[in-house]
Amino acid sequence: MDESPKQLIGETRIPMLCSPGQPTRQDYEYRRCGTCNIFLACQPLAGKRMVKIKERRTKKDWALFLQDIAEQYHMAEKITLVMDNLNTHTPGSLYDTFTPEVAKALWNRFEFVYTPKHGSWLNIAEIELSVLHSQCLDRRIPHIDIIRNEVKAWEKARINKIACIKWQFTTDDARIKLSCLYPTFED
Repeated sequence: MDESPKQLIGETRIPMLCSPGQPTRQDYEYRRCGTCNIFLACQPLAGKRMVKIKERRTKKDWALFLQDIAEQYHMAEKITLVMDNLNTHTPGSLYDTFTPEVAKALWNRFEFVYTPKHGSWLNIAEIELSVLHSQCLDRRIPHIDIIRNEVKAWEKARINKIACIKWQFTTDDARIKLSCLYPTFED
């Protein structure tokens, strides 16, 4: 699971459409229309993903996204969630959003695995966010509703294609790359 901010950007001048041999031309000047936040969770080997676009990135938004994940996997006893150490990723976010009973039940549904500091590249959702950005959001988009519609279509296409992420980072690679985190034993 990961999240990413997205600026809402509008044009100040109408771009010149492309013609044969010429790319679309747009003015460097733009109008800032606010921001939104993209929450993304993926099950990389199954080709499943869930994306929610919210106006903000608050404790409550994260807690509600966790609730959405729990509902999607309602049959699972335990859901393993790999994520970074963002300040909203705490039990307090759930308790601030839900009643204590609901917050505790939701927290118990998950096994949280936090990526090491400066190790967000270990979070496969980062890869999926990069794909989302390059395939769908790599342009000026002025309204959150447009982003929601575009992302919904992208998500549906990726799920229908069963687009998987083939993670190739092995334990041996980890022992080399993350040697400071692995103990060494000398005879």
